[in-house]
Amino acid sequence: MKKYGRKRHIAKTFTWRIIGSLDTIILSWIISGDLKIGFAIGGAEVLTKMTLYYFHERIWFNTRIFIIQTSHIRHLIKTVTWRLVGTIDTMLLGWFVTGDIKLGLAIGGFEVITKMFLYFLHERVWYKYVRYGLNNDEK
Repeated sequence: MKKYGRKRHIAKTFTWRIIGSLDTIILSWIISGDLKIGFAIGGAEVLTKMTLYYFHERIWFNTRIFIIQTSHIRHLIKTVTWRLVGTIDTMLLGWFVTGDIKLGLAIGGFEVITKMFLYFLHERVWYKYVRYGLNNDEK
């Protein structure tokens, strides 16, 4: 059973990273006014965020909290916890790449809004429509 969960989590990691990195590149470019900075931050976060996202998925997969297991509440809580981790990572990367803590904070701040919306949609699509990596015992 665990074998199937890992495949699913790896696939979700890749699909989310594509969406998330495009969002970061665009926001970083708009906020900094420099496309190179957008690509630098978006590129750097590919490795950090994929690693962080995979472990976030594994923790949630192994967390069985009574009523929220298959509800919208579970996806909302996952959205908030992931966004907290992801925003801190983006703020730090933005600061390190630009050398300006205010730019890092601005990029991370705007991302909170766009990424929570995008992540929630990503979670719902995977939960409702994507069967990859699931067997009858695992949902």
